[in-house]
Amino acid sequence: MRALLIDAVRGVPAVRDVPAPVAPVGGVVVAVEATGLCRSDWHAWAGHEDIAWPHVPGHELAGTVVEVGEGVVRWRAGDRVTVPFVCGCGRCEHCLAGDAQVCPAQQQPGFTHWGSFAERVALHAADTNLVAIPEGVDAATAASLGCRFATAYRALVARARVRAGESVVVVGAGGVGLSAVMIAKALGARPIAVDRNPEALALAVELGAEHAILADGRDVPAEVEALVGGAHVAVDAVGSERTAADAIRSLRRRGRHVQVGLLPAAEGHPRIPMDRAIAWELDLLGSHGMAAIDYPGMLALVASGALEPQRLIRRTVGLEAAAALLPAMDRSTLAGMTMIDPRS
Repeated sequence: MRALLIDAVRGVPAVRDVPAPVAPVGGVVVAVEATGLCRSDWHAWAGHEDIAWPHVPGHELAGTVVEVGEGVVRWRAGDRVTVPFVCGCGRCEHCLAGDAQVCPAQQQPGFTHWGSFAERVALHAADTNLVAIPEGVDAATAASLGCRFATAYRALVARARVRAGESVVVVGAGGVGLSAVMIAKALGARPIAVDRNPEALALAVELGAEHAILADGRDVPAEVEALVGGAHVAVDAVGSERTAADAIRSLRRRGRHVQVGLLPAAEGHPRIPMDRAIAWELDLLGSHGMAAIDYPGMLALVASGALEPQRLIRRTVGLEAAAALLPAMDRSTLAGMTMIDPRS
């Protein structure tokens, strides 16, 4: 099969012919029809994740089951499926409690094993992790849910428990940040988008942000304070010391912060304004994807049109174009999501 292969940390991605995967015990092989190009893929390429090289990235995906491994009960060839980027083992106490997103033995396509920037991908513990794609939802829309949209959904709904009328400041208007803006708006909240890219901010406003703050050296917390008196909820959708601090300091007293953007210890663990968290009794929450068991509620909103993740997709490219885009993601000014069709 064709796949986007990387030989080493920060190596030049190249499209090559590689052996096709075989369905693991309890797992399946999926023919990939759509897969998202995500900043988390850039983190893996940059060496911020523990990756075995050579490697095929890609963790947001949708497609059709083409091979079923021994022991799989719920799925068969021909099923249209997607999957969370965190695949639980299906056996531990966390998976059995419905919290596969924190499974200690989790598998992550594109991180723990070869991912979906390929014509086919192997997925583990299928009966725990696969999600059926509803009729009327196309592959690109389903793939867009796997990391950024589902993570934003759980961050706001299950972790921050956003309520109607609350102000939600979202620092970073990339895929996960734009998803958070759209979801906050659908929940009846008042989203505020923060980004250094004017095009991304314009898209955030199109998707429901009531205010947009250009992070061009301005005092973001002061601007949020002036607009709404401090946010009830803050989301760092980037993952840096500065963006996390800006999000936390944008909160009002007893506010809730959700950290979604990765904070890799590439240069030491980032400093967080814990003095503010203590003095103002802030809740600092982590959010790491969403288990397959929680997908039905989100998918019902997508199928009904209440949530429209497809509006986040701004372009679809082939594997060769993705190979060029991946190393430059930290410098990219492209707004919205980029989807990859490995068949093209």
